[in-house]
Amino acid sequence: MASELDDRPQGGRTFLVVVDDSAEMRPALHYACRRARHTGGRVALLRVIAPAEFQHFAAIGQLMSDEARADAEALLQRLGGEVQQLSGELPVVYVREGDPADELVALIDQEPSISVLVLGAGTGAEGPGPLVSALTGRAIGNLRVPLTIIPGHLTDRLLDNLS
Repeated sequence: MASELDDRPQGGRTFLVVVDDSAEMRPALHYACRRARHTGGRVALLRVIAPAEFQHFAAIGQLMSDEARADAEALLQRLGGEVQQLSGELPVVYVREGDPADELVALIDQEPSISVLVLGAGTGAEGPGPLVSALTGRAIGNLRVPLTIIPGHLTDRLLDNLS
């Protein structure tokens, strides 16, 4: 699997998907993979982990941070196989620590290869989700790439027809 330090693809689009624990992440990932396959592009995955809370003992905080990073990398490794199967390419993976919206905008600013952001939107009464809400509000002006929002209730079959 490609990593943050690898060379970026020279052609095609890179579709960035934020990997979180929401159900709507799956349709967004499926859509991004299919679009990447059909456009000669690539998928990038971002997992943002929460910073370790202040601990009286620095070693405990570091251990918690290391465990969170290891869990994120294991999740991205598992998803990487699915991405390769659907898109035909290994994904580029990023693990960041901090606020998801802030880290997402910072990554897009730092990586010129990222050309489309794909997010899944929740369809329940609680709304589309905190990231979609943040990025469709005032933060939309901070994005330098198009934002594609995929309704979380769409099936793989419907997404295949759309992409």
